[in-house]
Amino acid sequence: MMLIDEIKKRSSHVDAAIDELLPVVHPEELYKASRYLVDAGGKRLRPAVLILAAEAVGSDLKSVLPAAVAVELVHNFTLIHDDIMDKDDIRRGMPAVHVKWGEAGAILAGDTLYSKAFEILSKVENDPARILKCMDVLSKTCTEICEGQWLDMDFEKRGRVTELEYIEMVEKKTSVLYAAAAKIGALLGGASDEVAEALSEYGRLIGIGFQMYDDVLDMITPEEVLGKVRGSDLMEGKYTLIVIDAFDKGVKLDLFGKGEATLEETEAAVLTLTECGSIDYVKNLAISYINQGKAKLDVLRDCPEKTLLLQIADYMIAREY
Repeated sequence: MMLIDEIKKRSSHVDAAIDELLPVVHPEELYKASRYLVDAGGKRLRPAVLILAAEAVGSDLKSVLPAAVAVELVHNFTLIHDDIMDKDDIRRGMPAVHVKWGEAGAILAGDTLYSKAFEILSKVENDPARILKCMDVLSKTCTEICEGQWLDMDFEKRGRVTELEYIEMVEKKTSVLYAAAAKIGALLGGASDEVAEALSEYGRLIGIGFQMYDDVLDMITPEEVLGKVRGSDLMEGKYTLIVIDAFDKGVKLDLFGKGEATLEETEAAVLTLTECGSIDYVKNLAISYINQGKAKLDVLRDCPEKTLLLQIADYMIAREY
């Protein structure tokens, strides 16, 4: 069973549903800006997790499609606003939304995706009590994402950040949306609270592993593959776990917070982080979180969808970008 093919199969349904549920209407530029990143592609991992969780507990794809779209729109809303806050001009190898439409336009585009996500989620045909639970999950998740982003910004003003603080930040900023996707899929699929909670934990744990591995990729992946400047987190002065571990070991990083660097300076910094063991430390910790997440799927019966959820977890630490 080819994971990418199975995700693409479900993604095509998600894309068709986006066309139907988020059409480009008046004022057209607002909706073009809102759909710009959505239409640019992306891996659609979060909607895939939601759909597979629903299928794994006995539901079908079509019944949860609006929920899958809602989760994807929330994800893209966070990307648009993140790029404004981080002053990142490139996303998915293209100019960021705020570069094309200005900051004010990008803020409105993100806000549109955010509000549309809840409107679309309300269109799911299911038990009203379960829809209400899903609304509660997604709204709390959006609050946590904001908390995580605030922590991330706050870290940049500080002289030191601990590993535990970093894990709290990535859990809120990144992994809670994977947790929400898995839980909402399970709930809409009719799962018990116990199974839905286990799937939520699966999403939370693989999401933490995903972000940790993302930090590794930022250091080791060439720019043409990554779609953004290599080592950008380091230059921006971001306290990734790699940097935190290196500082804890007393390693000096001249590139940290420098803003920009030559290719030679970047390669020298990556070599330093490799030799002190910080990149391998984070890579191994990411693998540990992925394995803990996979163990949570023991609550599911053996089925093709469970296998795919396990493969998604493995993909988090096997991808190149």
